[in-house]
Amino acid sequence: MSMSRENQELAITSAAGSTTTKVHLLRHGEVDNPRGVLYGRLPNYHLSERGQAMAERLAQVLADRDITVLVTSPLERAVETGAPIAKALDLQPDVDDELIEAANVFEGLPFGVGDGSLRRPRHWRYLRNPFRPSWGEPYVEIAARMRSAMDRARQAAAGHEALLVSHQLPIWTLRSAIEGRRLWHDPRKRECALASLTTFTYRDDAVVSLAYSEPAADLAPDAGQQTFPAGA
Repeated sequence: MSMSRENQELAITSAAGSTTTKVHLLRHGEVDNPRGVLYGRLPNYHLSERGQAMAERLAQVLADRDITVLVTSPLERAVETGAPIAKALDLQPDVDDELIEAANVFEGLPFGVGDGSLRRPRHWRYLRNPFRPSWGEPYVEIAARMRSAMDRARQAAAGHEALLVSHQLPIWTLRSAIEGRRLWHDPRKRECALASLTTFTYRDDAVVSLAYSEPAADLAPDAGQQTFPAGA
């Protein structure tokens, strides 16, 4: 159906009046974790040398982006990932507690394949409900706080781009909520590698597209060397 000149002008005005904003959710780089524990929210877990190289790569990749807002989780690995990016963009990063890793009762325990952590009877009570989950922060609460942090950053960067440095489980949970998937899932199937970017494009207040990229994929460790992905 053809559109009248008046309607065409109205459509053009409507499109021109909308605001397009991008919000990038960045998972931090590799962490120095020689004991192979699930470090979660524990302090003093810093980027490894490879993680620092990942952060520098991201700074190079993002240096020319129209990023006007940079916010990190309060945990050291997220702050350290954001530091070279902030320098490249000449931005002062903010910290948002709602970007923090999910709470988990298994923090500090080894979680590599075959280490037997989950075979200990005293831990079984924490495994009774994988849908909530019973071992940590409820998925619905993770999604809600992450959405809140993203909304604040989007509003602050309206018409430009925002970068939020967070953690694998919170990023994946928020993505699942926005895409309308169930929040409980197999951790091995998350699309959220170290130093990866999950990018939401908004038109005004609505998400209109999603993109995923791994700018530092060539720096990533072999899959067999990675620990259990929750808490990373």
